[in-house]
Amino acid sequence: MERRGLLRVALLLCLLAVCSGRELTSKHNPSTTIYNSTLAKILVEYAAAIYTADLTQLFTWTCARCGDLIKGFEMIEIVVDVENCLEAYVGYASDINATIVVFRGTQENSIQNWVEDLLWKQLDLDYPGMPEAMVHRGFYSAYHNTTLRDGVVSGIQKTRKFYGDIPIMITGHSMGGAMASFCALDLVVNYRLDGVRLMTFGQPRIGNAAFASYFKTYLPHAIRVTHAHDIVPHLPPYFSFFPQKTYHHFPREVWIHNVGLGTLMYSVEKICDDSGEDPTCSRSVTGTSVRDHIYYLGVSMHAEDWSSCRIVMDYSKLQYQMDLNGAAIRDLGSHL
Repeated sequence: MERRGLLRVALLLCLLAVCSGRELTSKHNPSTTIYNSTLAKILVEYAAAIYTADLTQLFTWTCARCGDLIKGFEMIEIVVDVENCLEAYVGYASDINATIVVFRGTQENSIQNWVEDLLWKQLDLDYPGMPEAMVHRGFYSAYHNTTLRDGVVSGIQKTRKFYGDIPIMITGHSMGGAMASFCALDLVVNYRLDGVRLMTFGQPRIGNAAFASYFKTYLPHAIRVTHAHDIVPHLPPYFSFFPQKTYHHFPREVWIHNVGLGTLMYSVEKICDDSGEDPTCSRSVTGTSVRDHIYYLGVSMHAEDWSSCRIVMDYSKLQYQMDLNGAAIRDLGSHL
């Protein structure tokens, strides 16, 4: 029994050595760092903070989720599109000297209906200016055809006006990751901004293979973090027998999952290939878990408010504007 136990430990140590060697490098180019696990832990906390129900606490950065690795963040602008139940915020992170842009995802009380819809969702929109590239109309419209786009761009412009042309870190969880992806591409292609970085958590597919290739050209360092059996990265479905006409993830995925023997388990951050659909990453398992979708890097993505889309706000403490579509846009111009 003792020899068997030692053998298990030896095998686990060998496995850990292999996995650790892959954590921050690509298997195609081991000398190139393409994923920063420390940055991921910071951005996942920003992505979680947007699920705060009380926008007063979010404005003043006093929410329960506004501490630890993201303490000291300066909020510049929050955009809430009440009509479409969408939210994003923009601010300045002094510790990493970057503009942070975060989009809110789907609340867990509505994930079931959302998943059922995505199971049947077909590609239904030609991406402008890119022949054969098609995308998910809902995700595209949530960013491009609502008040989010103008509000986010305004927030970025304000931040850069006062802090210079610093890097722009864009993130989001679930549907928020889908909107974050369209935002990042928009900033690079249409606004020609430099220093745009994208890292999302548990995002769904948003376009086909032609779009994924186009996306990779403009955002070659984008990262999609997926967790174990998270159901959402498997949606809308990818049909391997019809690769050009089906949904297809853009690269690059980092798949976080546990490996080990028995009670000896180890969390691995596996960097996948640059195809976007690496069969050895999240596609190697069934995507059936909502729980794996709600937890990323040990951080809960639960929404604090389980109602459909209620916004909790103490208007007396805030400076804000309301547009014709019902969007509340914080204006900090007088403070800056």
